[in-house]
Amino acid sequence: MKNIVLVAHDSKKAEMLEWASTHIETLKKFKIFATGTTGTILEQELQIPIEKLMSGPLGGDQQIGAKISEGIIDILIFFWDPLSPQPHDSDVKALLRIANVWNIPIACNEASANLLITSPLLTDVQYTRRIPDFSDYQQRNIKI
Repeated sequence: MKNIVLVAHDSKKAEMLEWASTHIETLKKFKIFATGTTGTILEQELQIPIEKLMSGPLGGDQQIGAKISEGIIDILIFFWDPLSPQPHDSDVKALLRIANVWNIPIACNEASANLLITSPLLTDVQYTRRIPDFSDYQQRNIKI
C-alpha cells in the first residue's frame, strides 16, 4: 500500500475537498496523511481514515518532510496558493525541496493531481520509485 499526503492552503481547501470527493474510490486504496485542518475536513466530509499531522504553519509541513526523508511517503498532493502570502512560506519551500530531493511525485494543482491519481503506475505493484543514492554526498561531508 502506498502512502499519500494531501495538503491544501486555506484558500484551496474547498478545491481539495472537491478533488478528493471525485477520487474517493482511488484514495481508499492508500494510507492517507494530511496536515491538521485539511485532514480534519477530509476525514469528516469523506468518512475515510486520515493520519492527521500538525497544521502546516505549526510544523505539519516539517513533519511531512521528515516522513519523506524517512522513506514513508510515496506521493505528495499539495494544493498551494501561489498568489497569497503564507506565513510559513519557508516551510512550504522546504517541503517541496525535500520531496524533489527524494524523487517523490508532486502534484501542486488539480490538473497535475488528476494526472497523478489516474496514472496506471500509481496502482502498479511492479512500479518502484527510484530512491536516489546519496552515499557519495554523505561521504564527502564526513569530517574526521
